[in-house]
Amino acid sequence: MRTSFHNKLIHVYVKCGSLVDARKVFDYMKDQDIVSWNTIIAAYRRHGSPQEAVTLFHRMQQTGLQPDQFTFASVLPACAKMGDLEQGMDIHKSIKDRGILSDVVVATVLLDMYAKCGRIDKARELFDKMPQRNVISWNAMIAGYANCGSIEKARELFERMPQRDVVSWNAMIAGYAKCGSIDVAREVFDRMPQKNVISWNAMISGYTQNEFLEKAIEIFKQMQLTGVKPDSTTFASVLPACAKLGDLEQGMDIHQSIKDKEILLDIAVATALIDMYAKCGKLNKARELFDRMPQRDVISWIAMIVGYAQNGFVEKALETYKQMQWAGVKPNSATFVSILPAFAKVGALEQGMDIHQSIIEGGFLSDIIVGNTLVDMYAKCGSIDKARELFDRLPRRDVISWNAMIAGYVQNGFIEKALETFKQMQLAGVKPNSTTFASILTACAKMGALEQGMGIHHSIEDREVLSDIVVATALVDMYAKCGSIDKARELFDNIPQGNVVSWTAMIGGYAQNGFVEKALETFKQMQFTDVKPNSPTFTCVLCACSHAGLVDEGCKYFDHMINPYCITPTIDHYVCMIDLLSRAGYLEDTLNFIIKMSVKPVADVWMCFLGACRSHMNIGLGVFTAALLFDLDPKNEATYVLLSNIYAEVGRWGEVQMVRRLMKDRGIKKIPGCSWIEGQKMVHAFCEETDQIHRHRRSTQS
Repeated sequence: MRTSFHNKLIHVYVKCGSLVDARKVFDYMKDQDIVSWNTIIAAYRRHGSPQEAVTLFHRMQQTGLQPDQFTFASVLPACAKMGDLEQGMDIHKSIKDRGILSDVVVATVLLDMYAKCGRIDKARELFDKMPQRNVISWNAMIAGYANCGSIEKARELFERMPQRDVVSWNAMIAGYAKCGSIDVAREVFDRMPQKNVISWNAMISGYTQNEFLEKAIEIFKQMQLTGVKPDSTTFASVLPACAKLGDLEQGMDIHQSIKDKEILLDIAVATALIDMYAKCGKLNKARELFDRMPQRDVISWIAMIVGYAQNGFVEKALETYKQMQWAGVKPNSATFVSILPAFAKVGALEQGMDIHQSIIEGGFLSDIIVGNTLVDMYAKCGSIDKARELFDRLPRRDVISWNAMIAGYVQNGFIEKALETFKQMQLAGVKPNSTTFASILTACAKMGALEQGMGIHHSIEDREVLSDIVVATALVDMYAKCGSIDKARELFDNIPQGNVVSWTAMIGGYAQNGFVEKALETFKQMQFTDVKPNSPTFTCVLCACSHAGLVDEGCKYFDHMINPYCITPTIDHYVCMIDLLSRAGYLEDTLNFIIKMSVKPVADVWMCFLGACRSHMNIGLGVFTAALLFDLDPKNEATYVLLSNIYAEVGRWGEVQMVRRLMKDRGIKKIPGCSWIEGQKMVHAFCEETDQIHRHRRSTQS
């Protein structure tokens, strides 16, 4: 009688979410029966403590009690949650020994465990041997295939199902979304006879993960119009879309909706809100939410640290990282993999080195993902030798390691080194992927190495990765920058669904090759699609206008960028406008434009203006601008060379000598120019040095 009472009490505490009290009652009991053990094991599994569930399972067996089908139905999902295949296989053996493998519930959780632990073959073997299957068995097998990327096998089973429920449809939506087939996922979603909140969540999450951010927000609004109430998973899926778009207004509306609906602000939703506010530049609001969280996990801390770093507050980021450690939250590999790219993005080498030290102290350096992220951080912070040193010391290298090193060389201008490393990668037997090809094509584009690029193109066709939009766009860019604009257009037209990067590459290609009308025509075509131009798109458009001297059109596009596209002008946009106005000879107007800029003019702005002063022989403004540049960037040899040329072209040789003496006194040397010429499957580098031309030959065969 007492056992029955205690079991009911445990059940009540568990239902109310008070696992601590449930455990106290369980430990107090002197006569736990199978119901007591099953209830407490299931409770730990459901409340996110799978390891404790497995530990209790073994303790129960030590008492002499034999597990039943309900015990196995709780402990196997715990093994699946931890990815503990070995433990799951031991339990499988116990099930066989007990002779209850024919139980449909036990067989279903067992195949689910195998699928989630990466043994989809074993899961299918069990599924095929099941004497009877219910809809849950079918769903588990379909979800298993979908989650491991075997979407066609999932579809085959889905079509064979004798009876489908909403879970079956949801598994297919999630599977297609995970494989990147978001249009097919939407077709399945639209065909569903009935939808629940999980169906909508799968679609919102799918759009967000596949970077269709406006679509994610749009379907979130549709969901509300149909009367389906969003839950915490909905908000945790749609808020990242607002964060990536920088759509503060929409994010704040969703935050208000969470408050109005009195949704419990769990860790996932609170973290998504912190991330959204941080990415939209509202760090004070992000910190306020963070400080008010009753509980924080490592992901919450990462969101706050990354938020600070991405907004340039690198010292605050490092300080918050230390606070996390003081709070007893131990960093894991995911912590470092999230934090390091944030420091890399803002070039915070010193702070990145501090994190590197923490990685060494924590013993995470052997983790290949952490090692790859460190290589990437050093490369992006310009410390390419340190990146290579780490790369060479990695215990093993995967395709991501090689990609990080190749991309690092390309980003830092070591193009020949990038091509050489690509060759080493192939000799090491590592197969390049779409990211590798995108980086190496960028290297070919920068060198104007058309023959090399065409060789890479053939490799891409052989490996059937041309359907990847990143690779297709890199090919468009390479052909355009190598002057083969017709081939670039042919590839562009074959992209099934272009994104903003591919459109920008095509517009930029036309602009760079002098086809200004084609560039502007392509921009107009883009405006008739669902793809919205971004900041780099307008840089290409303004550049095209500048090259053709289209002052009125350039001013119009600059205004359109601000309104209606709500894009804040960057230094690149301002430089294009300064180049446009000054090329046309409007030097006074250009100077007024610079003075009225919403951001402080940097050296590049004044350098562009100085070049125009030389072109139009305006000595007064040229000397004025050079004086500003001597203060802003006194070590830049280009300022001295331009000023010297201005004086030389009007025959003021005394001033020319004065500028040259100034260069000598300050230890400034003219940087030798360097060009590449491709021929006979080799790239020849020609470098100018002390008025001599030297030729270097290096084989870069792929």
